[in-house]
Amino acid sequence: MAKHLHLAIIFKASNLNYGESIGNILSLKKLASEGKNYSYISRQALRYDIVRLLNENYNFGLTPTDRESGVVQFAENTSIQDYPEIDYFGYMKTGSSKMRKGIVRLTDATSLEPFNNDTDFATNMGLANRNDQKLDNDIFQSEIHKTYYSYTITFNLDAIGEDTLDGISLTNPIKAKRVKALCNILKLLYRDIRGKRENLSPLFIIGGLYDCGNPFFYNRLKLEFKKEGNIINAEMINNTLDITMPPEGSSVMSQTILGCVTGEFININEIKVEAMPIEEFFGKLMTSIDQYYK
Repeated sequence: MAKHLHLAIIFKASNLNYGESIGNILSLKKLASEGKNYSYISRQALRYDIVRLLNENYNFGLTPTDRESGVVQFAENTSIQDYPEIDYFGYMKTGSSKMRKGIVRLTDATSLEPFNNDTDFATNMGLANRNDQKLDNDIFQSEIHKTYYSYTITFNLDAIGEDTLDGISLTNPIKAKRVKALCNILKLLYRDIRGKRENLSPLFIIGGLYDCGNPFFYNRLKLEFKKEGNIINAEMINNTLDITMPPEGSSVMSQTILGCVTGEFININEIKVEAMPIEEFFGKLMTSIDQYYK
C-alpha cells in the first residue's frame, strides 16, 4: 500500500520573510535562479508557524529546550511520545549522542514571480507629531513582493511515531491523528509578520499517498500571467503524472489528487487529474490516511 505522503502547494501572499537590513532598508530573503531574483520563505520559518499552530489548535505543546550541552537544543528528557514536534522534525541530543532525523521534509517556499525591486517608503511621523517638541521622524524603507509561492512537503507514513533510539512505537490511531493534524494545519496555515496576518492556505494543491518517496512535483509548478488570466504550466504537471514508480509500476497519476480554488487558474482543466475544491481534496486525503493506518 502507498505509504509516502507528498504535497505541493501554491499560495499567494506578500513580504513573508526578511533577512538582514542594509542601512535603513529592510531586505527580503532572496535567491537567484535563471538569472533573476526570487523572494522566498525559509523552511525554518514555515516550520515555526506549523509548530505554533499545532500547539494553538491541537495543544500538542512546544518541546522544551535547554543549553545543558553548551548549545540550545531540545531537552534530554523529551521524547516523540510526548512531543509531536520532534516526531515530525527530529532532534539532536548531544548529551546522549542521540540524533533522530526529521521525518517531515519541508522545502523553502519560493516565489513564482521574479522580485522587481519594489520598496515601501515609510516614516513614524504619527508618533513624532504627538510630542510637543515636534520630534524629527525616522525614515525607513522595506522591500515588498506580493506574489505566488510554492513549497512541498514529503514524508513516510511508516516513520511517524517510531523512534528506535528511545524504543518508542506509537499506536496507529495516534499516528493517524498526528498526520491528519499536520495536514489540517497546512490547509489553514497563516503567518504573522510586521503587523499583518498573511494567509498561506493553498490556492492549488497536488499530491497524495505514493509508492515512492520522490517529491514528484517539487520544481514542477510554473505560472504564466496573461491578460485573460493566470495560467499554470499543465504540460510539466502532466509529464510528471506519466511517471511510473517501483515496485508495481503504478503511475504517479493513479495516486494523485488535485485541489484548486475555483477561478484561480484559467487552464486548470488541461491537467489530466480532475480538480476538486480544496476542502474536498483534504477530505479525500484524510480518508486515505485513515485507510492506511487501519
